[in-house]
Amino acid sequence: MIEHSRRRIRILGATAHPTTSWVTQAAKNLVMGPEDVACRARFMIRDRDGKFPGLFDAVLKDTRIEVVLTGIQMPRTNLITGRWVQTCRHELLDRALIWNQRHLLHVLREFEQFYNSHRPHQGISNARPLHPLPTPIDDPGKLNDLDIRRHDRLGDILHEHKHTA
Repeated sequence: MIEHSRRRIRILGATAHPTTSWVTQAAKNLVMGPEDVACRARFMIRDRDGKFPGLFDAVLKDTRIEVVLTGIQMPRTNLITGRWVQTCRHELLDRALIWNQRHLLHVLREFEQFYNSHRPHQGISNARPLHPLPTPIDDPGKLNDLDIRRHDRLGDILHEHKHTA
């Protein structure tokens, strides 16, 4: 799931063969998650896949989330989601050997944390979804005093750089 305004992602699960019951359970997990207490969604934009049963929409409607369907044969409607899928593939899955579903969920949750708390997003002024924009450095002399440390995650697949002032 992706919050459109901040491009924050949430991993609700992973399966090789999604069914209508699995998708419905993911909707229940979404509305019952502790992260949703502070920020409640108003709309769920989804495609017209047959895996989304009426119960999926009913679960969301009970929590006052309106389901909006994308247009028919309009591939550009869901660009933010498509961009995240490509980012996940190129930055993570092309570099990792996934053993099983449990390992995949672990790696995806680690990437979720990295994506939301560290990775800059060019579309939102290089901000990270869970942090405000950093204050700009106006004095060129301060650039030499920056102490930036690299922290590797997932066996050197993801690299975080932190200022240690």
